Amino acid sequence: MAAERSSPRNLPQGPRPNTQQSRGAYLVWYLFRRVEFRYLAIDGPPGLGKTALAQRLAARLDATVVLDEGTNPFLAEFYGGRSGAGFQAQLFFTLARHRQLQRLRQGDLFAATTICDYMFERDRIYAYTNLDDNELYIYQRLFDLVSREVPVPDLVVYLQAPVDLLKRLLRERARREEDETALPSETYLAELSEAYNHFFFHYTATPLLVIETSHVDLGWGDETIDDVLRQIRQMGKGTQYYVPR
Repeated sequence: MAAERSSPRNLPQGPRPNTQQSRGAYLVWYLFRRVEFRYLAIDGPPGLGKTALAQRLAARLDATVVLDEGTNPFLAEFYGGRSGAGFQAQLFFTLARHRQLQRLRQGDLFAATTICDYMFERDRIYAYTNLDDNELYIYQRLFDLVSREVPVPDLVVYLQAPVDLLKRLLRERARREEDETALPSETYLAELSEAYNHFFFHYTATPLLVIETSHVDLGWGDETIDDVLRQIRQMGKGTQYYVPR
C-alpha cells in the first residue's frame, strides 16, 4: 500500500529579487527546489548512473541522499555461475537494504526531502530473474515479512535502456574503475531488462516517472538535471514517460 503523501517542507528563503536579473535568478532558484515529493527513489538496470543522478538531484534540491551500500560478497560468484550463489546474493542484498532503510526511518530522516538510488522492490525483480522455484518460494516469504517495515517512496524514477547500451556502459565502467569482477552476460542483461520493464509496466503503487535513456547525458550534467526536474515538478498521479530526442 502506498504511503500517505506528506505535504512539502517549508522552502528556505532564497535571494531577494531586487532587479530584473536577480528576479530571474530567484525564479530559477525557486522552481528547481520546489518539488511535491518528500521521498524519491531511482531504479533501473545496472550501469545507468543511478547513484550519480541521486547525488545531482539531492545537491540541486538541498535533499538528503541515500546510496545503496552495494558491496556483496556473493556477487562475483553469482556472475561466475556458482550454484546457490544467486540465492545467497539476493538474501544479502535484501537484508542489507532493509537494515539501511529501517535505520533511516528510525532516525526520522524521511521528515526531510530524501533521494535514494534504489527502491526496495528491486530485490523482487532480481529474485524472479535469478532464483529457481524453490529458492523463490523461500525468498518471497522473507520479502513479504520485511517489506512491511520499509517506507514507501512518494515518487519512483525508472531509468530504462536497451540491452546494447547497458552492455557498453558496464564495460566502460569496468575499464574506468579497473574492476576485474566478471560482468553479467548479454543474455542475463536481456532477461533483467525484460523483468524491469514487466515490473514497471504493471507498477501502480506510487507515481512513476519513466526516463528512456538512449539519448540522455548519463553523466547527468546541468541541462539534463534541469530537464529531469521539470518532469518531476509536472508529476501527478500515475505514470509519466520522458523520451528525450
